[in-house]
Amino acid sequence: MDLLNSEHYLRSINILQDRIDCPNQYPFSLPVFRNLETLEFHPQVTFIIGENGTGKSTLLEAIAIAWGFNPEGGTRNFTFSTRSSHSELHNYIRLIKGAKKPRDGFFLRAESFYNLATQIDELQVSQYYGGRSLHEQSHGEAFFATFMNKFKGNGLYVLDEPEAALSPMRQLAMISRINDLVKLHSQFIIATHSPILIGYPNARIIQISNDDIEVVNYEQTEHYIVMKRFINDRKKMLEVLLE
Repeated sequence: MDLLNSEHYLRSINILQDRIDCPNQYPFSLPVFRNLETLEFHPQVTFIIGENGTGKSTLLEAIAIAWGFNPEGGTRNFTFSTRSSHSELHNYIRLIKGAKKPRDGFFLRAESFYNLATQIDELQVSQYYGGRSLHEQSHGEAFFATFMNKFKGNGLYVLDEPEAALSPMRQLAMISRINDLVKLHSQFIIATHSPILIGYPNARIIQISNDDIEVVNYEQTEHYIVMKRFINDRKKMLEVLLE
């Protein structure tokens, strides 16, 4: 598939390397940002994966902010700020957009979801999130209620570790919901550690390591390899880990 000529809301991003005047400061000091110039997205589902600290959430956050989402999550209409913790990376990226504009969109960020739920209560808009306060539900229920009720289709959805509060069964249900929304002309960009979610068919999987960023197949991901080894030979792996 020629990703640049497919129907996207967000086709790719360019890192404006020539504008970076502090390469030794965070986040530009992370290896992934030193040489990265262009990153292309699938018109439907793109996963960004990698070990903790490699920069995937920082990258996703910058994309969301550059698109116009609140750094702490929500739609583009949310303007609250609890604590400014985002990096300046969004000032150094250029979004390459498609011809069509989305009618819906959401930035779901696991790290600051509590703050978002509080804002939803203060604005008295819980009816758009299933009709109950998200604070009156478990963390996982609140995540899932947001995903099932607020996402309407024809949208760009940027999700940072959405599996953080979800059981394996709810992650499978999430795959089904993603597929429903894809059929409604939606595009997802998701940073995740979940070997379940990245199994979504035909997705573009971008794997970040300490010294490289590459597009990989599902079976090439560290998530799949580690989980398969553990399930296939749990006792042996535990013996090695616990000896």
